[in-house]
Amino acid sequence: MTATVPTRTTPDAELDELFAPVLARIAEGALQREHDRALAFDEVRALKEVRFGALRVPVEFGGYGASVRQLFRQLIALGAAESNLPQALRVHWWFVEEQLLAEPGAERERWLRAAADGTLVGNAISEPGVGAIDRYQTRLTPDGNGLRLNGTKYYSTGSLYADHIIVAADQDGERVAVLVDADAEGITQHDDWDGFGQRLTASGTTEFSDVFVPGDRVLGPGYGTPGRTYGTAYLQLVQLAVLAGIAQRATDDVSAWVRERTRTFTHAAADLPKDDPLVQQVIGRLSSAAYASRTIVLDIADQLDVILSGRSEDADLLDRVEFDVARAQATVIPTVLDATTQLFEVGGASITSEALRLDRHWRNARTVSVHNPLIHKLRTVGDHVLNGAEMPYAWSAGKR
Repeated sequence: MTATVPTRTTPDAELDELFAPVLARIAEGALQREHDRALAFDEVRALKEVRFGALRVPVEFGGYGASVRQLFRQLIALGAAESNLPQALRVHWWFVEEQLLAEPGAERERWLRAAADGTLVGNAISEPGVGAIDRYQTRLTPDGNGLRLNGTKYYSTGSLYADHIIVAADQDGERVAVLVDADAEGITQHDDWDGFGQRLTASGTTEFSDVFVPGDRVLGPGYGTPGRTYGTAYLQLVQLAVLAGIAQRATDDVSAWVRERTRTFTHAAADLPKDDPLVQQVIGRLSSAAYASRTIVLDIADQLDVILSGRSEDADLLDRVEFDVARAQATVIPTVLDATTQLFEVGGASITSEALRLDRHWRNARTVSVHNPLIHKLRTVGDHVLNGAEMPYAWSAGKR
């Protein structure tokens, strides 16, 4: 792993000044997009205009030179504005990180400058059917001066928003990752994700039919290969940042609703809900969930900063971060799910109004949380504690 330490960084205050107005506009339309199931194309364009995807790109290549902590601080804020978007852009951050870790050269600079100009990268990794980590049905085969890509992918999160797509495929029995243009001939994308939450992540099916792939677009084995890697913790931490953002948005939405409410139960402890100590307790629970989740995410981001900047010679730090992010799920997931369930206790039946769609916070949190099932993570944590077993790192859904 070749670490790249940014020579310059943009302070948080400057990043907030630049991004906060955009995130506020994105937040304003979140409820309507949920009503209409309208994908966030305009919102992604707004993020591209302010080069949100260039947060980790070094200043010398046109980016902001942000630390990992600064990135996740902004991802939590984006998650509060629109929880679908950090998840949709999840693999983009990994792709940028991979360029930062690559050996200096023309290709590395090419993609870092592309990200600095607003280019976004999506993914098409998971498959229906077998789809296991070393048994992809999507194939990459030789064709003249290049290659041809054929196959069908499921859960192509963010690809409808992206300029390029990272595709996991089989090449002569070996797992490879290739980078294709999202508008390349032979690519068909479907917005057919039917989950009850995170409906706007553009996590649908993508079909590849004889898509031409230049030889320089083969990136090597890519994410998901066996062995120790920062990528597992990094990508899981994005999902935890989404949960932290959801908790913050739920706190803000419910608090605003309570402040304006004048109707309460005749046996309530106060005339106004905002003065009722029981209602205040629920808001306190929500706020605490947001705080705890944010704190955990940023703590792990700090550890990733040390790893990715090469500032530590501790060979065991990567294993500890993988262990920490796995057990962090056991705190963040139930904390946010419980808080977004209990929020309905602050009002009567009117709080379930479709006009409010406060249920979206629980639905989104529940959907994000099952991407890396907690029961399996807890087992690996327990096995590590009891028996010193190694953390598995790569996770994949598919037949054994």
